[in-house]
Amino acid sequence: MYAIIDCDNCYVSCERVFRPDLNGKPVVVLSNNDGCVVARSNEAKSLGIKPGTPYFKMARQFKEDEIAVFSSNYELYGDLTARVVEIIRQEAPRYFRYSIDECFVMLDNSSSTDLKSWGERLYKRIRKSVGMPVSVGIAPTKTLAKVASHFAKKYPGYNHCCMIDNEERRVKALKLFNIKDVWGIGRRYSAKLETLGIATAFDFASKSKDWVNSTFRNVVAFRTWAELNGEDCIADETMAAKKSICTSRSFSGQVKDLETLGIYVSNYAAKCAEKLRRQGSVASVVGVFIQTNRFREDLPQDWQFLEHTLPTATDSSILIVQAASALLKRMFKEGYQYKKAGVILNGITPSESVQLNIFGSDPETLKRLKAIDTAIDRINKLNGSETVFLGAQQFAGKSDGGKSEVLAETMRHEFRSKNPTTRWSDIIRLK
Repeated sequence: MYAIIDCDNCYVSCERVFRPDLNGKPVVVLSNNDGCVVARSNEAKSLGIKPGTPYFKMARQFKEDEIAVFSSNYELYGDLTARVVEIIRQEAPRYFRYSIDECFVMLDNSSSTDLKSWGERLYKRIRKSVGMPVSVGIAPTKTLAKVASHFAKKYPGYNHCCMIDNEERRVKALKLFNIKDVWGIGRRYSAKLETLGIATAFDFASKSKDWVNSTFRNVVAFRTWAELNGEDCIADETMAAKKSICTSRSFSGQVKDLETLGIYVSNYAAKCAEKLRRQGSVASVVGVFIQTNRFREDLPQDWQFLEHTLPTATDSSILIVQAASALLKRMFKEGYQYKKAGVILNGITPSESVQLNIFGSDPETLKRLKAIDTAIDRINKLNGSETVFLGAQQFAGKSDGGKSEVLAETMRHEFRSKNPTTRWSDIIRLK
């Protein structure tokens, strides 16, 4: 049996941990640069606020005190969800983290009553220790567990834990589950399925194996069909680590000079390297893209993408930033106003499988780079994100207080909350 533990409205719930006065009130979290809505409380959803709604439109529609608005605070979200995962680790040692707000657990063959009680107890412990509400779905396959977690989240009667443990419950759940909400289907295949008369997960699961193979000729669709029919066929290792890592942002303004654009790209490359180390992987291909604002038809347009294969796969921030910066210099054009940039890492493999290239960096240099990354990661974990960073990630000028003006601080985050669990400067003061 598998269980999936899913943080309910994750970003909103993180903000509410230190703002209990917002429980039961509409809350939204905005994307980078406070552009659009990326997370909504149930109360905000009931007001008709859709994901992706531009903030300026929402601000016109609702009064200032009607909805609590927050800028994205990934430092806070990352720390609180890490605490949730630590509790899961203690309760079920066989687990793996699937995303920032989801964690799969492999369960033994206990009785259904014991597993249901375990899920309910886990919810209570996480709620009490971290303040985060979660939903627990339990089933024979990962895809069915995702279905079960949906019902645990939607219906209070399940007491935060829903289990699909027999054929009757499987059929009943799939008949009530929209095909577009099935993990592995989504928008990717739902439109095609709906034109074929497939409206629910049960409709899809009831099709024959030959029909699925001839209709899709895709291993993902076949695995989803098999999992809905109770066949466990999605290996843990296919999900535990990302095969491609991307960090990209739209700028608050438009960038015309190479130096400023280079700072953005350096930050994104460093973020990608950090994600690599977090999942114990290395990458052999670094890609960079830049683009102008396609909605500004009055301005000249440009879109560029280049990639470089490294001689030795690495997770070093220094090497990845150097490669990304070199690519940017090759593609940058004077006279254009760039609105977005991003860094993409491919060729991702486990770090223990690295093979040194005779034309790559020598072992001693790689060892020193590893030590630098380890030190930076530890300092930033203890003192807050971006306490220490590479020189390429900062502006040469000085801001008020004499500190280097870091790129992250140039991003618009007018409504960002504090980080009381990761920064001494934000620690809660008791009255």
